[in-house]
Amino acid sequence: MNVGALAASVMLIVGLVTTENGEKDLEDGICKPKPTCRECILSNPSCAWCKKPNFTKVGEADSSRCATREQLLKRGCDTDQVMDPHSSHDILEDIPLSNNSDKTTVTQLAPQRILLKLRPGEWMNFTVRFKRAEGYPIDLYYLMDLSYSMKDDLENVKKLGNDLLAALKNVTNSVKIGFGSFVDKTVLPYVSTKKSKLLNPCPDRMEQCQPPFSFKHILALTSNATEFEIKVSEQNISGNLDSPEGGFDAIMQAAVCTDSIGWRNVTRLLVFTSDDTFHMAGDGKLGGIYLPSDGHCHLDENGNYEKSNVFDYPSVGHLANVLSASNIQPIFAVTGSILSTYQELSKMIPKSVVGELKEDSSNVIQLISEAYNDLSSTITLVHVQLPPGIQISYNSRCNDGFLAGQSWGECSNVKINELINFEVMVRAQASMCQQERQRFKVKVLGFSEELIVDVKMVCDCNCLDEEPFSRDCSGGNGNFSCGVCSCARNRLGKLCECEQAEHLDRDLDAGCRVEGSQLCSGKGRCECGKCVCNINVRGEHCECDDTSCERHDGLLCGGQGSCSCGNCICLANYTGSACGCSTDKSECTKDGVECNGHGLCECNRCNCDPGYFEKLCTKCPGCESGCQRYRNCAECLAFGTGLLRENCTLMCSNVNMTIVQEQEKSVMWCTEKSEDSLITFSIQETEGQVFIRVVAKQEIDDQTQNIVLGLVLGIVLIGLLVVIAYRITVEVYDRKEYARFEKERDNVQWNELNNPLFKSATTTVVNPKFSED
Repeated sequence: MNVGALAASVMLIVGLVTTENGEKDLEDGICKPKPTCRECILSNPSCAWCKKPNFTKVGEADSSRCATREQLLKRGCDTDQVMDPHSSHDILEDIPLSNNSDKTTVTQLAPQRILLKLRPGEWMNFTVRFKRAEGYPIDLYYLMDLSYSMKDDLENVKKLGNDLLAALKNVTNSVKIGFGSFVDKTVLPYVSTKKSKLLNPCPDRMEQCQPPFSFKHILALTSNATEFEIKVSEQNISGNLDSPEGGFDAIMQAAVCTDSIGWRNVTRLLVFTSDDTFHMAGDGKLGGIYLPSDGHCHLDENGNYEKSNVFDYPSVGHLANVLSASNIQPIFAVTGSILSTYQELSKMIPKSVVGELKEDSSNVIQLISEAYNDLSSTITLVHVQLPPGIQISYNSRCNDGFLAGQSWGECSNVKINELINFEVMVRAQASMCQQERQRFKVKVLGFSEELIVDVKMVCDCNCLDEEPFSRDCSGGNGNFSCGVCSCARNRLGKLCECEQAEHLDRDLDAGCRVEGSQLCSGKGRCECGKCVCNINVRGEHCECDDTSCERHDGLLCGGQGSCSCGNCICLANYTGSACGCSTDKSECTKDGVECNGHGLCECNRCNCDPGYFEKLCTKCPGCESGCQRYRNCAECLAFGTGLLRENCTLMCSNVNMTIVQEQEKSVMWCTEKSEDSLITFSIQETEGQVFIRVVAKQEIDDQTQNIVLGLVLGIVLIGLLVVIAYRITVEVYDRKEYARFEKERDNVQWNELNNPLFKSATTTVVNPKFSED
């Protein structure tokens, strides 16, 4: 079974609703300051609220009461003053599982009802148990294609009753079977509407067939095999025009006409037999039928689908939803030529299987038995009617292993009386707090039992300290709740300590500003002569902003420190203004050597010497030459210039330099260019030490400069000549080709004969009475 299609057709996709009141904080996993306890616990499951009176310091806003539990306790909040509600669940109904089906009521799924109390963003787990009861009853409805090509199959089906009941009674003593048939809609182009063909659609007029029909319910579910064989034996083959059949109409009516079919609240199997493909939604337009299938029962008193020519065929998705909601498990018994088509269809219909039917349906008993064993041994736990804003995930503890993080629970090869457990994990988002109590269901596909899950949101703190006109609020000038005063009208201040009219007096603002600065440093508001700072700002005059530090890699203090009043306080092993530099050198060192001896370790990264690269400065094209390798040391030691002049002593510690006035002929000398000078030196390496003799600095003379300049100008001139020559060659060639084209065009003799098929669009009419006098 394709469970990806199952998720599309049975389960409702989780809707992730993002709102402005804290959903983003929930996703970020960060506990940010919030002005109220409710907003605090809704913002993130890691957030808690301290309701302790006088918890905040001077200049701190009440929003700083929102932080993690550990942070609040560290700041002095008492354990019993921390509001940190969590998700929980209560089992409301849990009937024990049955071992067999001898009882009147069989229980295979437990518990049956549960109440979830969910805090937004926090996962809540509960366990669902399932055990297959022995001898669970079965209802089987046999739905047969009676188009002309199924003529041989009908003869075998007429003798099917006793054998089918006997095969199913090997599984359970309570079995009922029913029968229905289908052909196609009785309009063109599906069947011939010629009167004689409507009476007898057989291709041979000497043979008698019953008139075509869409779907006909023939026998309600019964345990009487003889009655099944009698009703089926009365059936005759029919016929239609096109190859696809109207099986989808038949499946829909068999599923929704519960009373007519006689479905019980037991295992429901629908055996669909055909030797051809099917019509689906949209095909009805070919016959002028455009109304979508309404999914209702439309059988007349004789069991015929009376609205066949009114409603279009159902879609695959519609059919899958109806079958799942009705707990009907389809078994598609089809011939080999169309087996692959129905296998693809089965992937989109939950709890369905496909079997290959022999041309005369002689193997149908074996096929049904194998399909039932396959269906009943696969247990699939899904959810239905999931409200928007709720996420759900499953862990399956099967006999052959543990499967985690599934979109549905599933175990295969489950035996009779074998207990399996599913762990269901549920999480709600803050948007759920805006709704009433919600409900969804958890069920095993193919079974009627359900677990009803009621969801109640934990969105409030329930501080239990609410006091109207509290003395803590300046003698009754406000209501006290969760450690915070809500001031009465015209009252201001953290404790409602002053009147609004009094606050308008400019003298009160003096305590909220430092001389020459803005009121509360521009990062808060002045109430009753005291600053009430914005979120993440503190201090008597809101002078400390704990979000204004430098960032590294997009993170405040590089994620390796905390921001305090605009300055980063780095963790151990980190330094720098944004804590972006690690003092560790493990990434720079190999075999005890730092940067391969050709660079410096800065922030746990090698800063390589000129010419060297790779992580540990291990590569340097051209550095094999000793002249190039020691050129910079020779320059900085002898003349104090060059790339290494700033750290010459460190980088050239093993080099001994001597200045000489002239070159000795018996020694190999290196001559390297540096800026406007030529450096000539010799190299001698002995036991890790390098001895360099440098000839006094030589300026590049004018003659040398003229030679170099001449070479450069010569190269440029040659390039220009090559380009000019190329353009002249192309121009000459193009002119010759054009002249040849003109000559050929002048020599062409055009055939100007009139086209005998041409007729002029102009008509000339002569007035017979016209005279040119």
